[in-house]
Amino acid sequence: MDSTLLALLALGLGVAIGAGITAMIVAAMRARTAAEQQASSELPDGLTDVLAAMDDAACAVDPSGLVTAASTAAARFGIGVGATLENAELSRLVRAVREGGSETATLRLARGGRNLDPRLVAARASRIGPRLSLLIIRDVTEQERLEQMRTDFVANTSHELKTPVGAVSLLAEAIESAADDPAQVRAFATRIQAEAARLGQLTGRIMSLSRLQSSDGLGTFGAVAIDEVIATSVEAHAVQAASAGVELSRGGDRGAWVQGDGQILIEAVGNLIANAIVYSPRGSRVGVGVRIDDGVVEISVADQGIGIEEADRERIFERFYRADEARSRRTGGTGLGLSIVKHATQRHGGEVRLWSRPGRGSTFTMRLPQIASPDVDEDVVSRKSKKPKDKSKKKRQARKASRLAPSPANTTDTIRTDTGELV
Repeated sequence: MDSTLLALLALGLGVAIGAGITAMIVAAMRARTAAEQQASSELPDGLTDVLAAMDDAACAVDPSGLVTAASTAAARFGIGVGATLENAELSRLVRAVREGGSETATLRLARGGRNLDPRLVAARASRIGPRLSLLIIRDVTEQERLEQMRTDFVANTSHELKTPVGAVSLLAEAIESAADDPAQVRAFATRIQAEAARLGQLTGRIMSLSRLQSSDGLGTFGAVAIDEVIATSVEAHAVQAASAGVELSRGGDRGAWVQGDGQILIEAVGNLIANAIVYSPRGSRVGVGVRIDDGVVEISVADQGIGIEEADRERIFERFYRADEARSRRTGGTGLGLSIVKHATQRHGGEVRLWSRPGRGSTFTMRLPQIASPDVDEDVVSRKSKKPKDKSKKKRQARKASRLAPSPANTTDTIRTDTGELV
């Protein structure tokens, strides 16, 4: 055989053997890489940064249930790096996606690993690697509560409106049947007027509450003088207090200003005063006081009435909730006054606090952020000072000030700051 042909055959055989060996090496390397990937729990690039930027609770979990990375919010549910995923329902959700795909579930979880305050969450698990799964937990408790509140509000409103509407209908029928008896007609007409007034009050308060809870329900805020708010609220309820035999007094710091809507604040303070009068016995005292404390304006309304049981204090600000159903029905209460107070205070960046003892009275305190008193234009003041004095107007203002000014013995300066009790 020709030596050239033999050389070519040897060369071809060598190339074939080399290609086979190379293919075997490449296959072995690929198998090794795949095996390493299957056994690796290394986090994908950028996952830690993504988790750190998430507001929801989220974590990466390996097949053994070990948390290898977690967002800051995950700590609220007792999930931390290096810890094992202890919740059985979450563990089952993670195992379900081990072969691929994603799974979602809605369940209740305890925050901080305790059984207190269980939260409704929407959990979603997805596979992000051969050995890792991503678990995202979104807290939807507030959405559930809002939906429940919306449902309750519709149901309660329908129930509350049905009562006066039904009463008006029955009274109208009674008037028709007693058309020949003028005394009965007048009695039924008086009751219709009372039911119509109650219906109007209920409708107005529902509208006020809806406006406070809507995102665009409030207009532009401005500087509000708390002195004017208190004076207007006290004056508006002076007749009610006199009819109930309750002494109404005011006191405390003067010159406080807040940022807000004056009419809404007047309504809120007025609701507190009206409630205090209704739940106070004849001959007792209701005090309205103002205190400025470290940039916070505290408006307190204290009474010496029946007080509120501890079991009712947590729910007293709920819509249509009445601690004393019989008294509320008798006095025409709607159950919305304190809810309006709560939402009005919150919309002004504040909070409402309650102190109460059964048989000793209650004190509701609205705490609002204080602002500096607005500057007064000196030119305007000088021009006003040059105007002719209206003596009759000055006399009217003096009489009004004397009615609203507290006497030394009847001010709410005696509201104890440690307990909130009117003494």
